[in-house]
Amino acid sequence: MNRIVVKTQDGTVKINRHIYGHFSEHLGRCIYGGYWVGEDSPIPNVRGIRKDVVAALRKIKIPNLRWPGGCFADEYHWKDGIGPRSERPKMINTHWGGVTEDNSFGTHEFLDLCALLDCEPYICGNVGSGTVQEFSQWVEYCNFDGVSPMAELRRKNGRGDPWRVRYWGIGNENWGCGGNMTPEFYADNYRRYATYARTYGDAKLYKIACGSPGEDFNWTRVLMEKAGRHMDGLSLHNYTVTGDWSHKGSATEFAEIEWLITMKKAGRMEELVQKHSKIMDEFDPEKEVGLIVDEWGTWFDVEPGTNPGFLYQQNTVRDALVAGIHFNTFNNHAERIHMANIAQTINVLQSVILTEGPNMVLTPTYHVFDMYKVHQDAVKLPVYVESETIRDFAAVSASASIDGENKIHISLTNADPVKQQSVTIELRGWNICASTGLKGQIVTSDRMQDHNTFAKPDTVTLKDFSGAKISGSTVNAELPPKSVVTLELA
Repeated sequence: MNRIVVKTQDGTVKINRHIYGHFSEHLGRCIYGGYWVGEDSPIPNVRGIRKDVVAALRKIKIPNLRWPGGCFADEYHWKDGIGPRSERPKMINTHWGGVTEDNSFGTHEFLDLCALLDCEPYICGNVGSGTVQEFSQWVEYCNFDGVSPMAELRRKNGRGDPWRVRYWGIGNENWGCGGNMTPEFYADNYRRYATYARTYGDAKLYKIACGSPGEDFNWTRVLMEKAGRHMDGLSLHNYTVTGDWSHKGSATEFAEIEWLITMKKAGRMEELVQKHSKIMDEFDPEKEVGLIVDEWGTWFDVEPGTNPGFLYQQNTVRDALVAGIHFNTFNNHAERIHMANIAQTINVLQSVILTEGPNMVLTPTYHVFDMYKVHQDAVKLPVYVESETIRDFAAVSASASIDGENKIHISLTNADPVKQQSVTIELRGWNICASTGLKGQIVTSDRMQDHNTFAKPDTVTLKDFSGAKISGSTVNAELPPKSVVTLELA
């Protein structure tokens, strides 16, 4: 039996909606063919941006979008992506497939996309191969409303008002593809770049430093010690890789043991968040600096017959469980985690959308985002979980919140691929009575490997859940194997 206690009167911390953010890099078919088809495309678009993709992402209330990378960010020079598209220089995308990048999707197109999505832009600047001046001028170009060379250049390119971009990443993975720097060297560079990333008017910047690759706790310590007072956020990257980096395994053809390994590795995000947060607490006990998990998700071998540099993979029920486990961790640590970004939104790694020409399909992970959007900007409720174990990890994870309409939402995962899990939920401080409304939603399917295709787009989708009942002062739920569930009590 699994037991969960929700302390309904102890909520003090808001779950930042930006925890449900996204990441889109110039990689494979994420930008080109994913968002951007061009204004002359027969695919329905607004100024070159796909209408179907925009509608799907607005439905899940995408709060922010990180761009242009990723490793691509530290070889991207933003001035190549402004002005008339026919005059923009071409470059080689050396990180991802060696393809030609024609820069037809640049700053104006990205910020137009964010406006259509009604989300906050999060721009990652070039520290690895760029200059302080280049970074500073990008901020000026986007945010300054007065008379200056960059503001005049923006107006010349057709944009009068500044965009007032708030979120800026100062470099990406500078311990690796962003320059192979030591933490001390990067900390000094971060401080230098951050100094010249100016706030113009009341568009106060939220500056995010490059953080650790997974378990590099020394990186976190050095950055907090040497640059903590100059930053608003510190990133963390961690991917759920079932095999090893040379053979990560198939996204759709896997056995039960591979499912179990994936679930255990997904659960490690809890450990990473705890350990990095503990170091951050030493230098920032008030938790003013956010932990920004701006790259997370599954990473499997590419689909057979596709470009290895495009990182195109399918998305199954297994990915849905990984998403639910991560969201429960992020919700439960909302006092420290201010933002998170799945890698990546379209056609790359753990996508929420796949496209193929004019066709679009929503993945199981998309439906988990749709289910969990009820937690955005709601107040976190502390949860205590006693779970059965599968081998040596918890079968059940949970998080809870209460929204402005006084509705409680409890999200649950059952990572057991074969066994139903019975869960008893005690709501301390909440008066359950006969008139209490209880409803739920679920993402699951018959087979672990089930996924949505362009021919069968609704194999795994969001459905009503009727497996929970009120009994006295508790809620009893029967979670099917390999399922993600959200309950609502009104």
